[in-house]
Amino acid sequence: MYPHERSLVKQLADKPFALIGVNSDSDLEEIRETVKEKKLTWRSFQNKGGDEPISDKWKIQGWPTVFILDAEGKIRFKGHGAADKVIEECLAELGHEVVIQDAESEDPPNDEADEADSE
Repeated sequence: MYPHERSLVKQLADKPFALIGVNSDSDLEEIRETVKEKKLTWRSFQNKGGDEPISDKWKIQGWPTVFILDAEGKIRFKGHGAADKVIEECLAELGHEVVIQDAESEDPPNDEADEADSE
């Protein structure tokens, strides 16, 4: 999934779009290494919350789960996998006509394993 996420961040850099991750790993140093190794440039949080983990509050049942929120904060998509059409629709509502292209073709090392894990 990382190649697609990197591609979205790159393609939509000048649009009102933000990608935020929630990581379920408990080892903060391991998370930092993954961020560096996989060249993840978006904000990511550990799965922790005041009284309960984020995944419990948001009723996550599998990883990765994708949420797409519109400009008003309404959930427009919740599920597994990419939902590029929903992103395009949300941006179109704000006057930004975009067509999201397939994931970047030149990925950093180890992304083949990422793709296999996300299928």
